[in-house]
Order: sequence, then C-alpha cells, then structure tokens
Amino acid sequence: MIGCDLRGDEMNQPTLAQIEDSFTQLSVSEQLRLIERLVHRVHENTLKERADVDNQLAQMAADPDIERELREIEREFAPAESDGLEIA
Repeated sequence: MIGCDLRGDEMNQPTLAQIEDSFTQLSVSEQLRLIERLVHRVHENTLKERADVDNQLAQMAADPDIERELREIEREFAPAESDGLEIA
C-alpha cells in the first residue's frame, strides 16, 4: 500500500511503551517539534512510495509481454464491446 502499515508485528509493545515514556518526558514544544518531524518523515516516505509505484507501473506498461497480454485481452473481449451495454 501506498500508505500506512499498522501491523503490530513490526514493533513490539515494550518498544512502543519506551518511546511513549520518553515522549512524555519532553516539553510540550519538544513534543510538537518531534511530531512535526515525524509527520514530515511519513509524508516524504509516502511520496517516495507513490513515485516507486508509478515507476513500476510505467515499467509494466512498457513491457512487451504486458503489452502483448493486453492486446490479447482486448481481442478476447472485442465482441462484448458491441453488446449495447455502456458504462454511464
């Protein structure tokens, strides 16, 4: 996914508890700065993941095997295009 992975198996509970304890020891302004930095990092990582997915899709679109498969699918479904059904 482009996005958030909330699986609990990536970080154990003691580590999370330790991070939370350390966080509460910071002043409010330090907490806010840390949150801003973390949000910025997540945003940057999300943009990078999107760019990676876009690059992968572009590579797939240019792949001769994929192009050949898409042409075959178009040929197989060509008769269905004239069945009178339209997507609104």
